Amino acid sequence: MAEKKTFEENLADLEAIVSNLESGNVPLEEAMEKFKKGVTLSKELEKTLSDAEATVTKIMTKDGQEIDLKNGQDEGKE
Repeated sequence: MAEKKTFEENLADLEAIVSNLESGNVPLEEAMEKFKKGVTLSKELEKTLSDAEATVTKIMTKDGQEIDLKNGQDEGKE
């Protein structure tokens, strides 16, 4: 099985597809295949971002208290 691509690699692939489709020089059948691949990549990228947001949210909360990342201290501490 092929190694999973990074977020950045998938984003670059999506950007290349969009650029290629925007050129208007792609035969219909090829354009449809590229469009399908672009939609799949877009969904994968959205999931990756959503997962990253969930991870950041977990890091920023501790026992129900937000952590002030600017000062490196819990807001709930005195």
